[in-house]
Order: sequence, then C-alpha cells, then structure tokens
Amino acid sequence: MSRSFLLTADMTDYVVSRSRRADDVLLDLASETASLGGVAGMQISHEQGAFLEVIAAAVGARSAVEIGTFTGYSSICLTRGMGPDACLLCCDQSEEWTDIARRYWKRAGVSDQISLRLGPAADTIESLPAEPTFDLAFVDADKTGYAHYVDLLHPRMRPNGLILVDNTLWSGEVLPPRSDSGAQRPEDHDPTSPDTLALRQFNDAMASDERFVTMLLPFADGLTMSVLR
Repeated sequence: MSRSFLLTADMTDYVVSRSRRADDVLLDLASETASLGGVAGMQISHEQGAFLEVIAAAVGARSAVEIGTFTGYSSICLTRGMGPDACLLCCDQSEEWTDIARRYWKRAGVSDQISLRLGPAADTIESLPAEPTFDLAFVDADKTGYAHYVDLLHPRMRPNGLILVDNTLWSGEVLPPRSDSGAQRPEDHDPTSPDTLALRQFNDAMASDERFVTMLLPFADGLTMSVLR
C-alpha cells in the first residue's frame, strides 16, 4: 500500500498512528492485495480509508455509490462509516479483483449492504433513474472517464450530495511542464499522457463548475471534494 508522495515515510507513519486504526480485516486485505504485484498500487492507503469512514459518517450518508472497487478496501470503509442501515452500490469491471472484495465484505460483515454491478460503470450509472438517489459518491477508476462519471452522477445526487474523486494530483503530474512555484515533479513526468491530460482538464473544469462547491485536497494522491449546490 503506497504512501502519499506529499509526505515523508516518517510523517506517513505518524498520520497513520494518530488516525483510525485498520483492523485485522483491512490489514489482511491490504496484505493479499499487495501480493497481486504492481496493480496493488490502485488500493487506497490506510489513512485514506480512515478518512472515507469518517466523512461517510460525518455527512450522514445512507445511500452511496463507488466507481472503481478493486479488492474492496474503500467499500468496507465507506460502508462502516455509513452504518448498518445504509447501502452501497459498487461498480467495477473485474470479476477477479471483486471476488477478493466479496470475501472481505463477508469477513467485515457488510455483504448485505453492498450491491456489486460488474461492467462499464458508465453503463451502470446510466441505467439508474436520473433522480436524486445518492448522498455520497467515491470515484476511483479510469482517469479519462472522470468528467463523464461526474456528469452522470450529478442528477443522481441528493441535495448537498458529496462526490469524492481520487488521484487528482496524480503524483504531481498534473502540474504544467514548467512552473514558477518551485514544486518538484516526478522524473518520469509525462505532460502529454492521456491520464495526465484528462486529470488536468478535469481539475480545471471542476474548479469553475457552478453545479458544485469544490475543493481539491492535498491528501493522499489528491482528493477532490465536490458538494452539490
């Protein structure tokens, strides 16, 4: 489970040790996910999981949707934060990865609260009535699809609904090729990759989107929070 590029290893350890601790279910899930190899980097960090649990509880979410479930860490945290009477719709395309998620949902005691839909997430969301349904949405999937996902979610969010979008700093790659800020970019920075371009355009668009009040938090790999006006 990778740490935020914004924090040193010591600072990450401090943050984790002073936040909601991951239990054995989450620790075992993180360990099994790490054994998958390079794709394990798609899993959120322990501190981000704690944040999702806290924010789901803070907004009193009872109905939520997750676009990009992977092996299930974030879905467990979200469901725990929402409480036993809430429901979460999970959208993912991988049966292999979500089979792991199903096992850990059962261990965590949240299986009955989660509905999994396999297939393109855009198709799943489009199939839902275009009416206020969700209090909370967490988007952590293909970066080039972010703008479309938010457009699809907008009419399906309840008043003051909160959309969280992950990886919006993209390890600093969203910075332009040259900057007067002195900020350090990754050595392998590619300002023309599809993901980098999509995220830069997405961030610019959300900052001026009058449908939402938006804040890009310098947390984890960047987390955009947008509240429906």
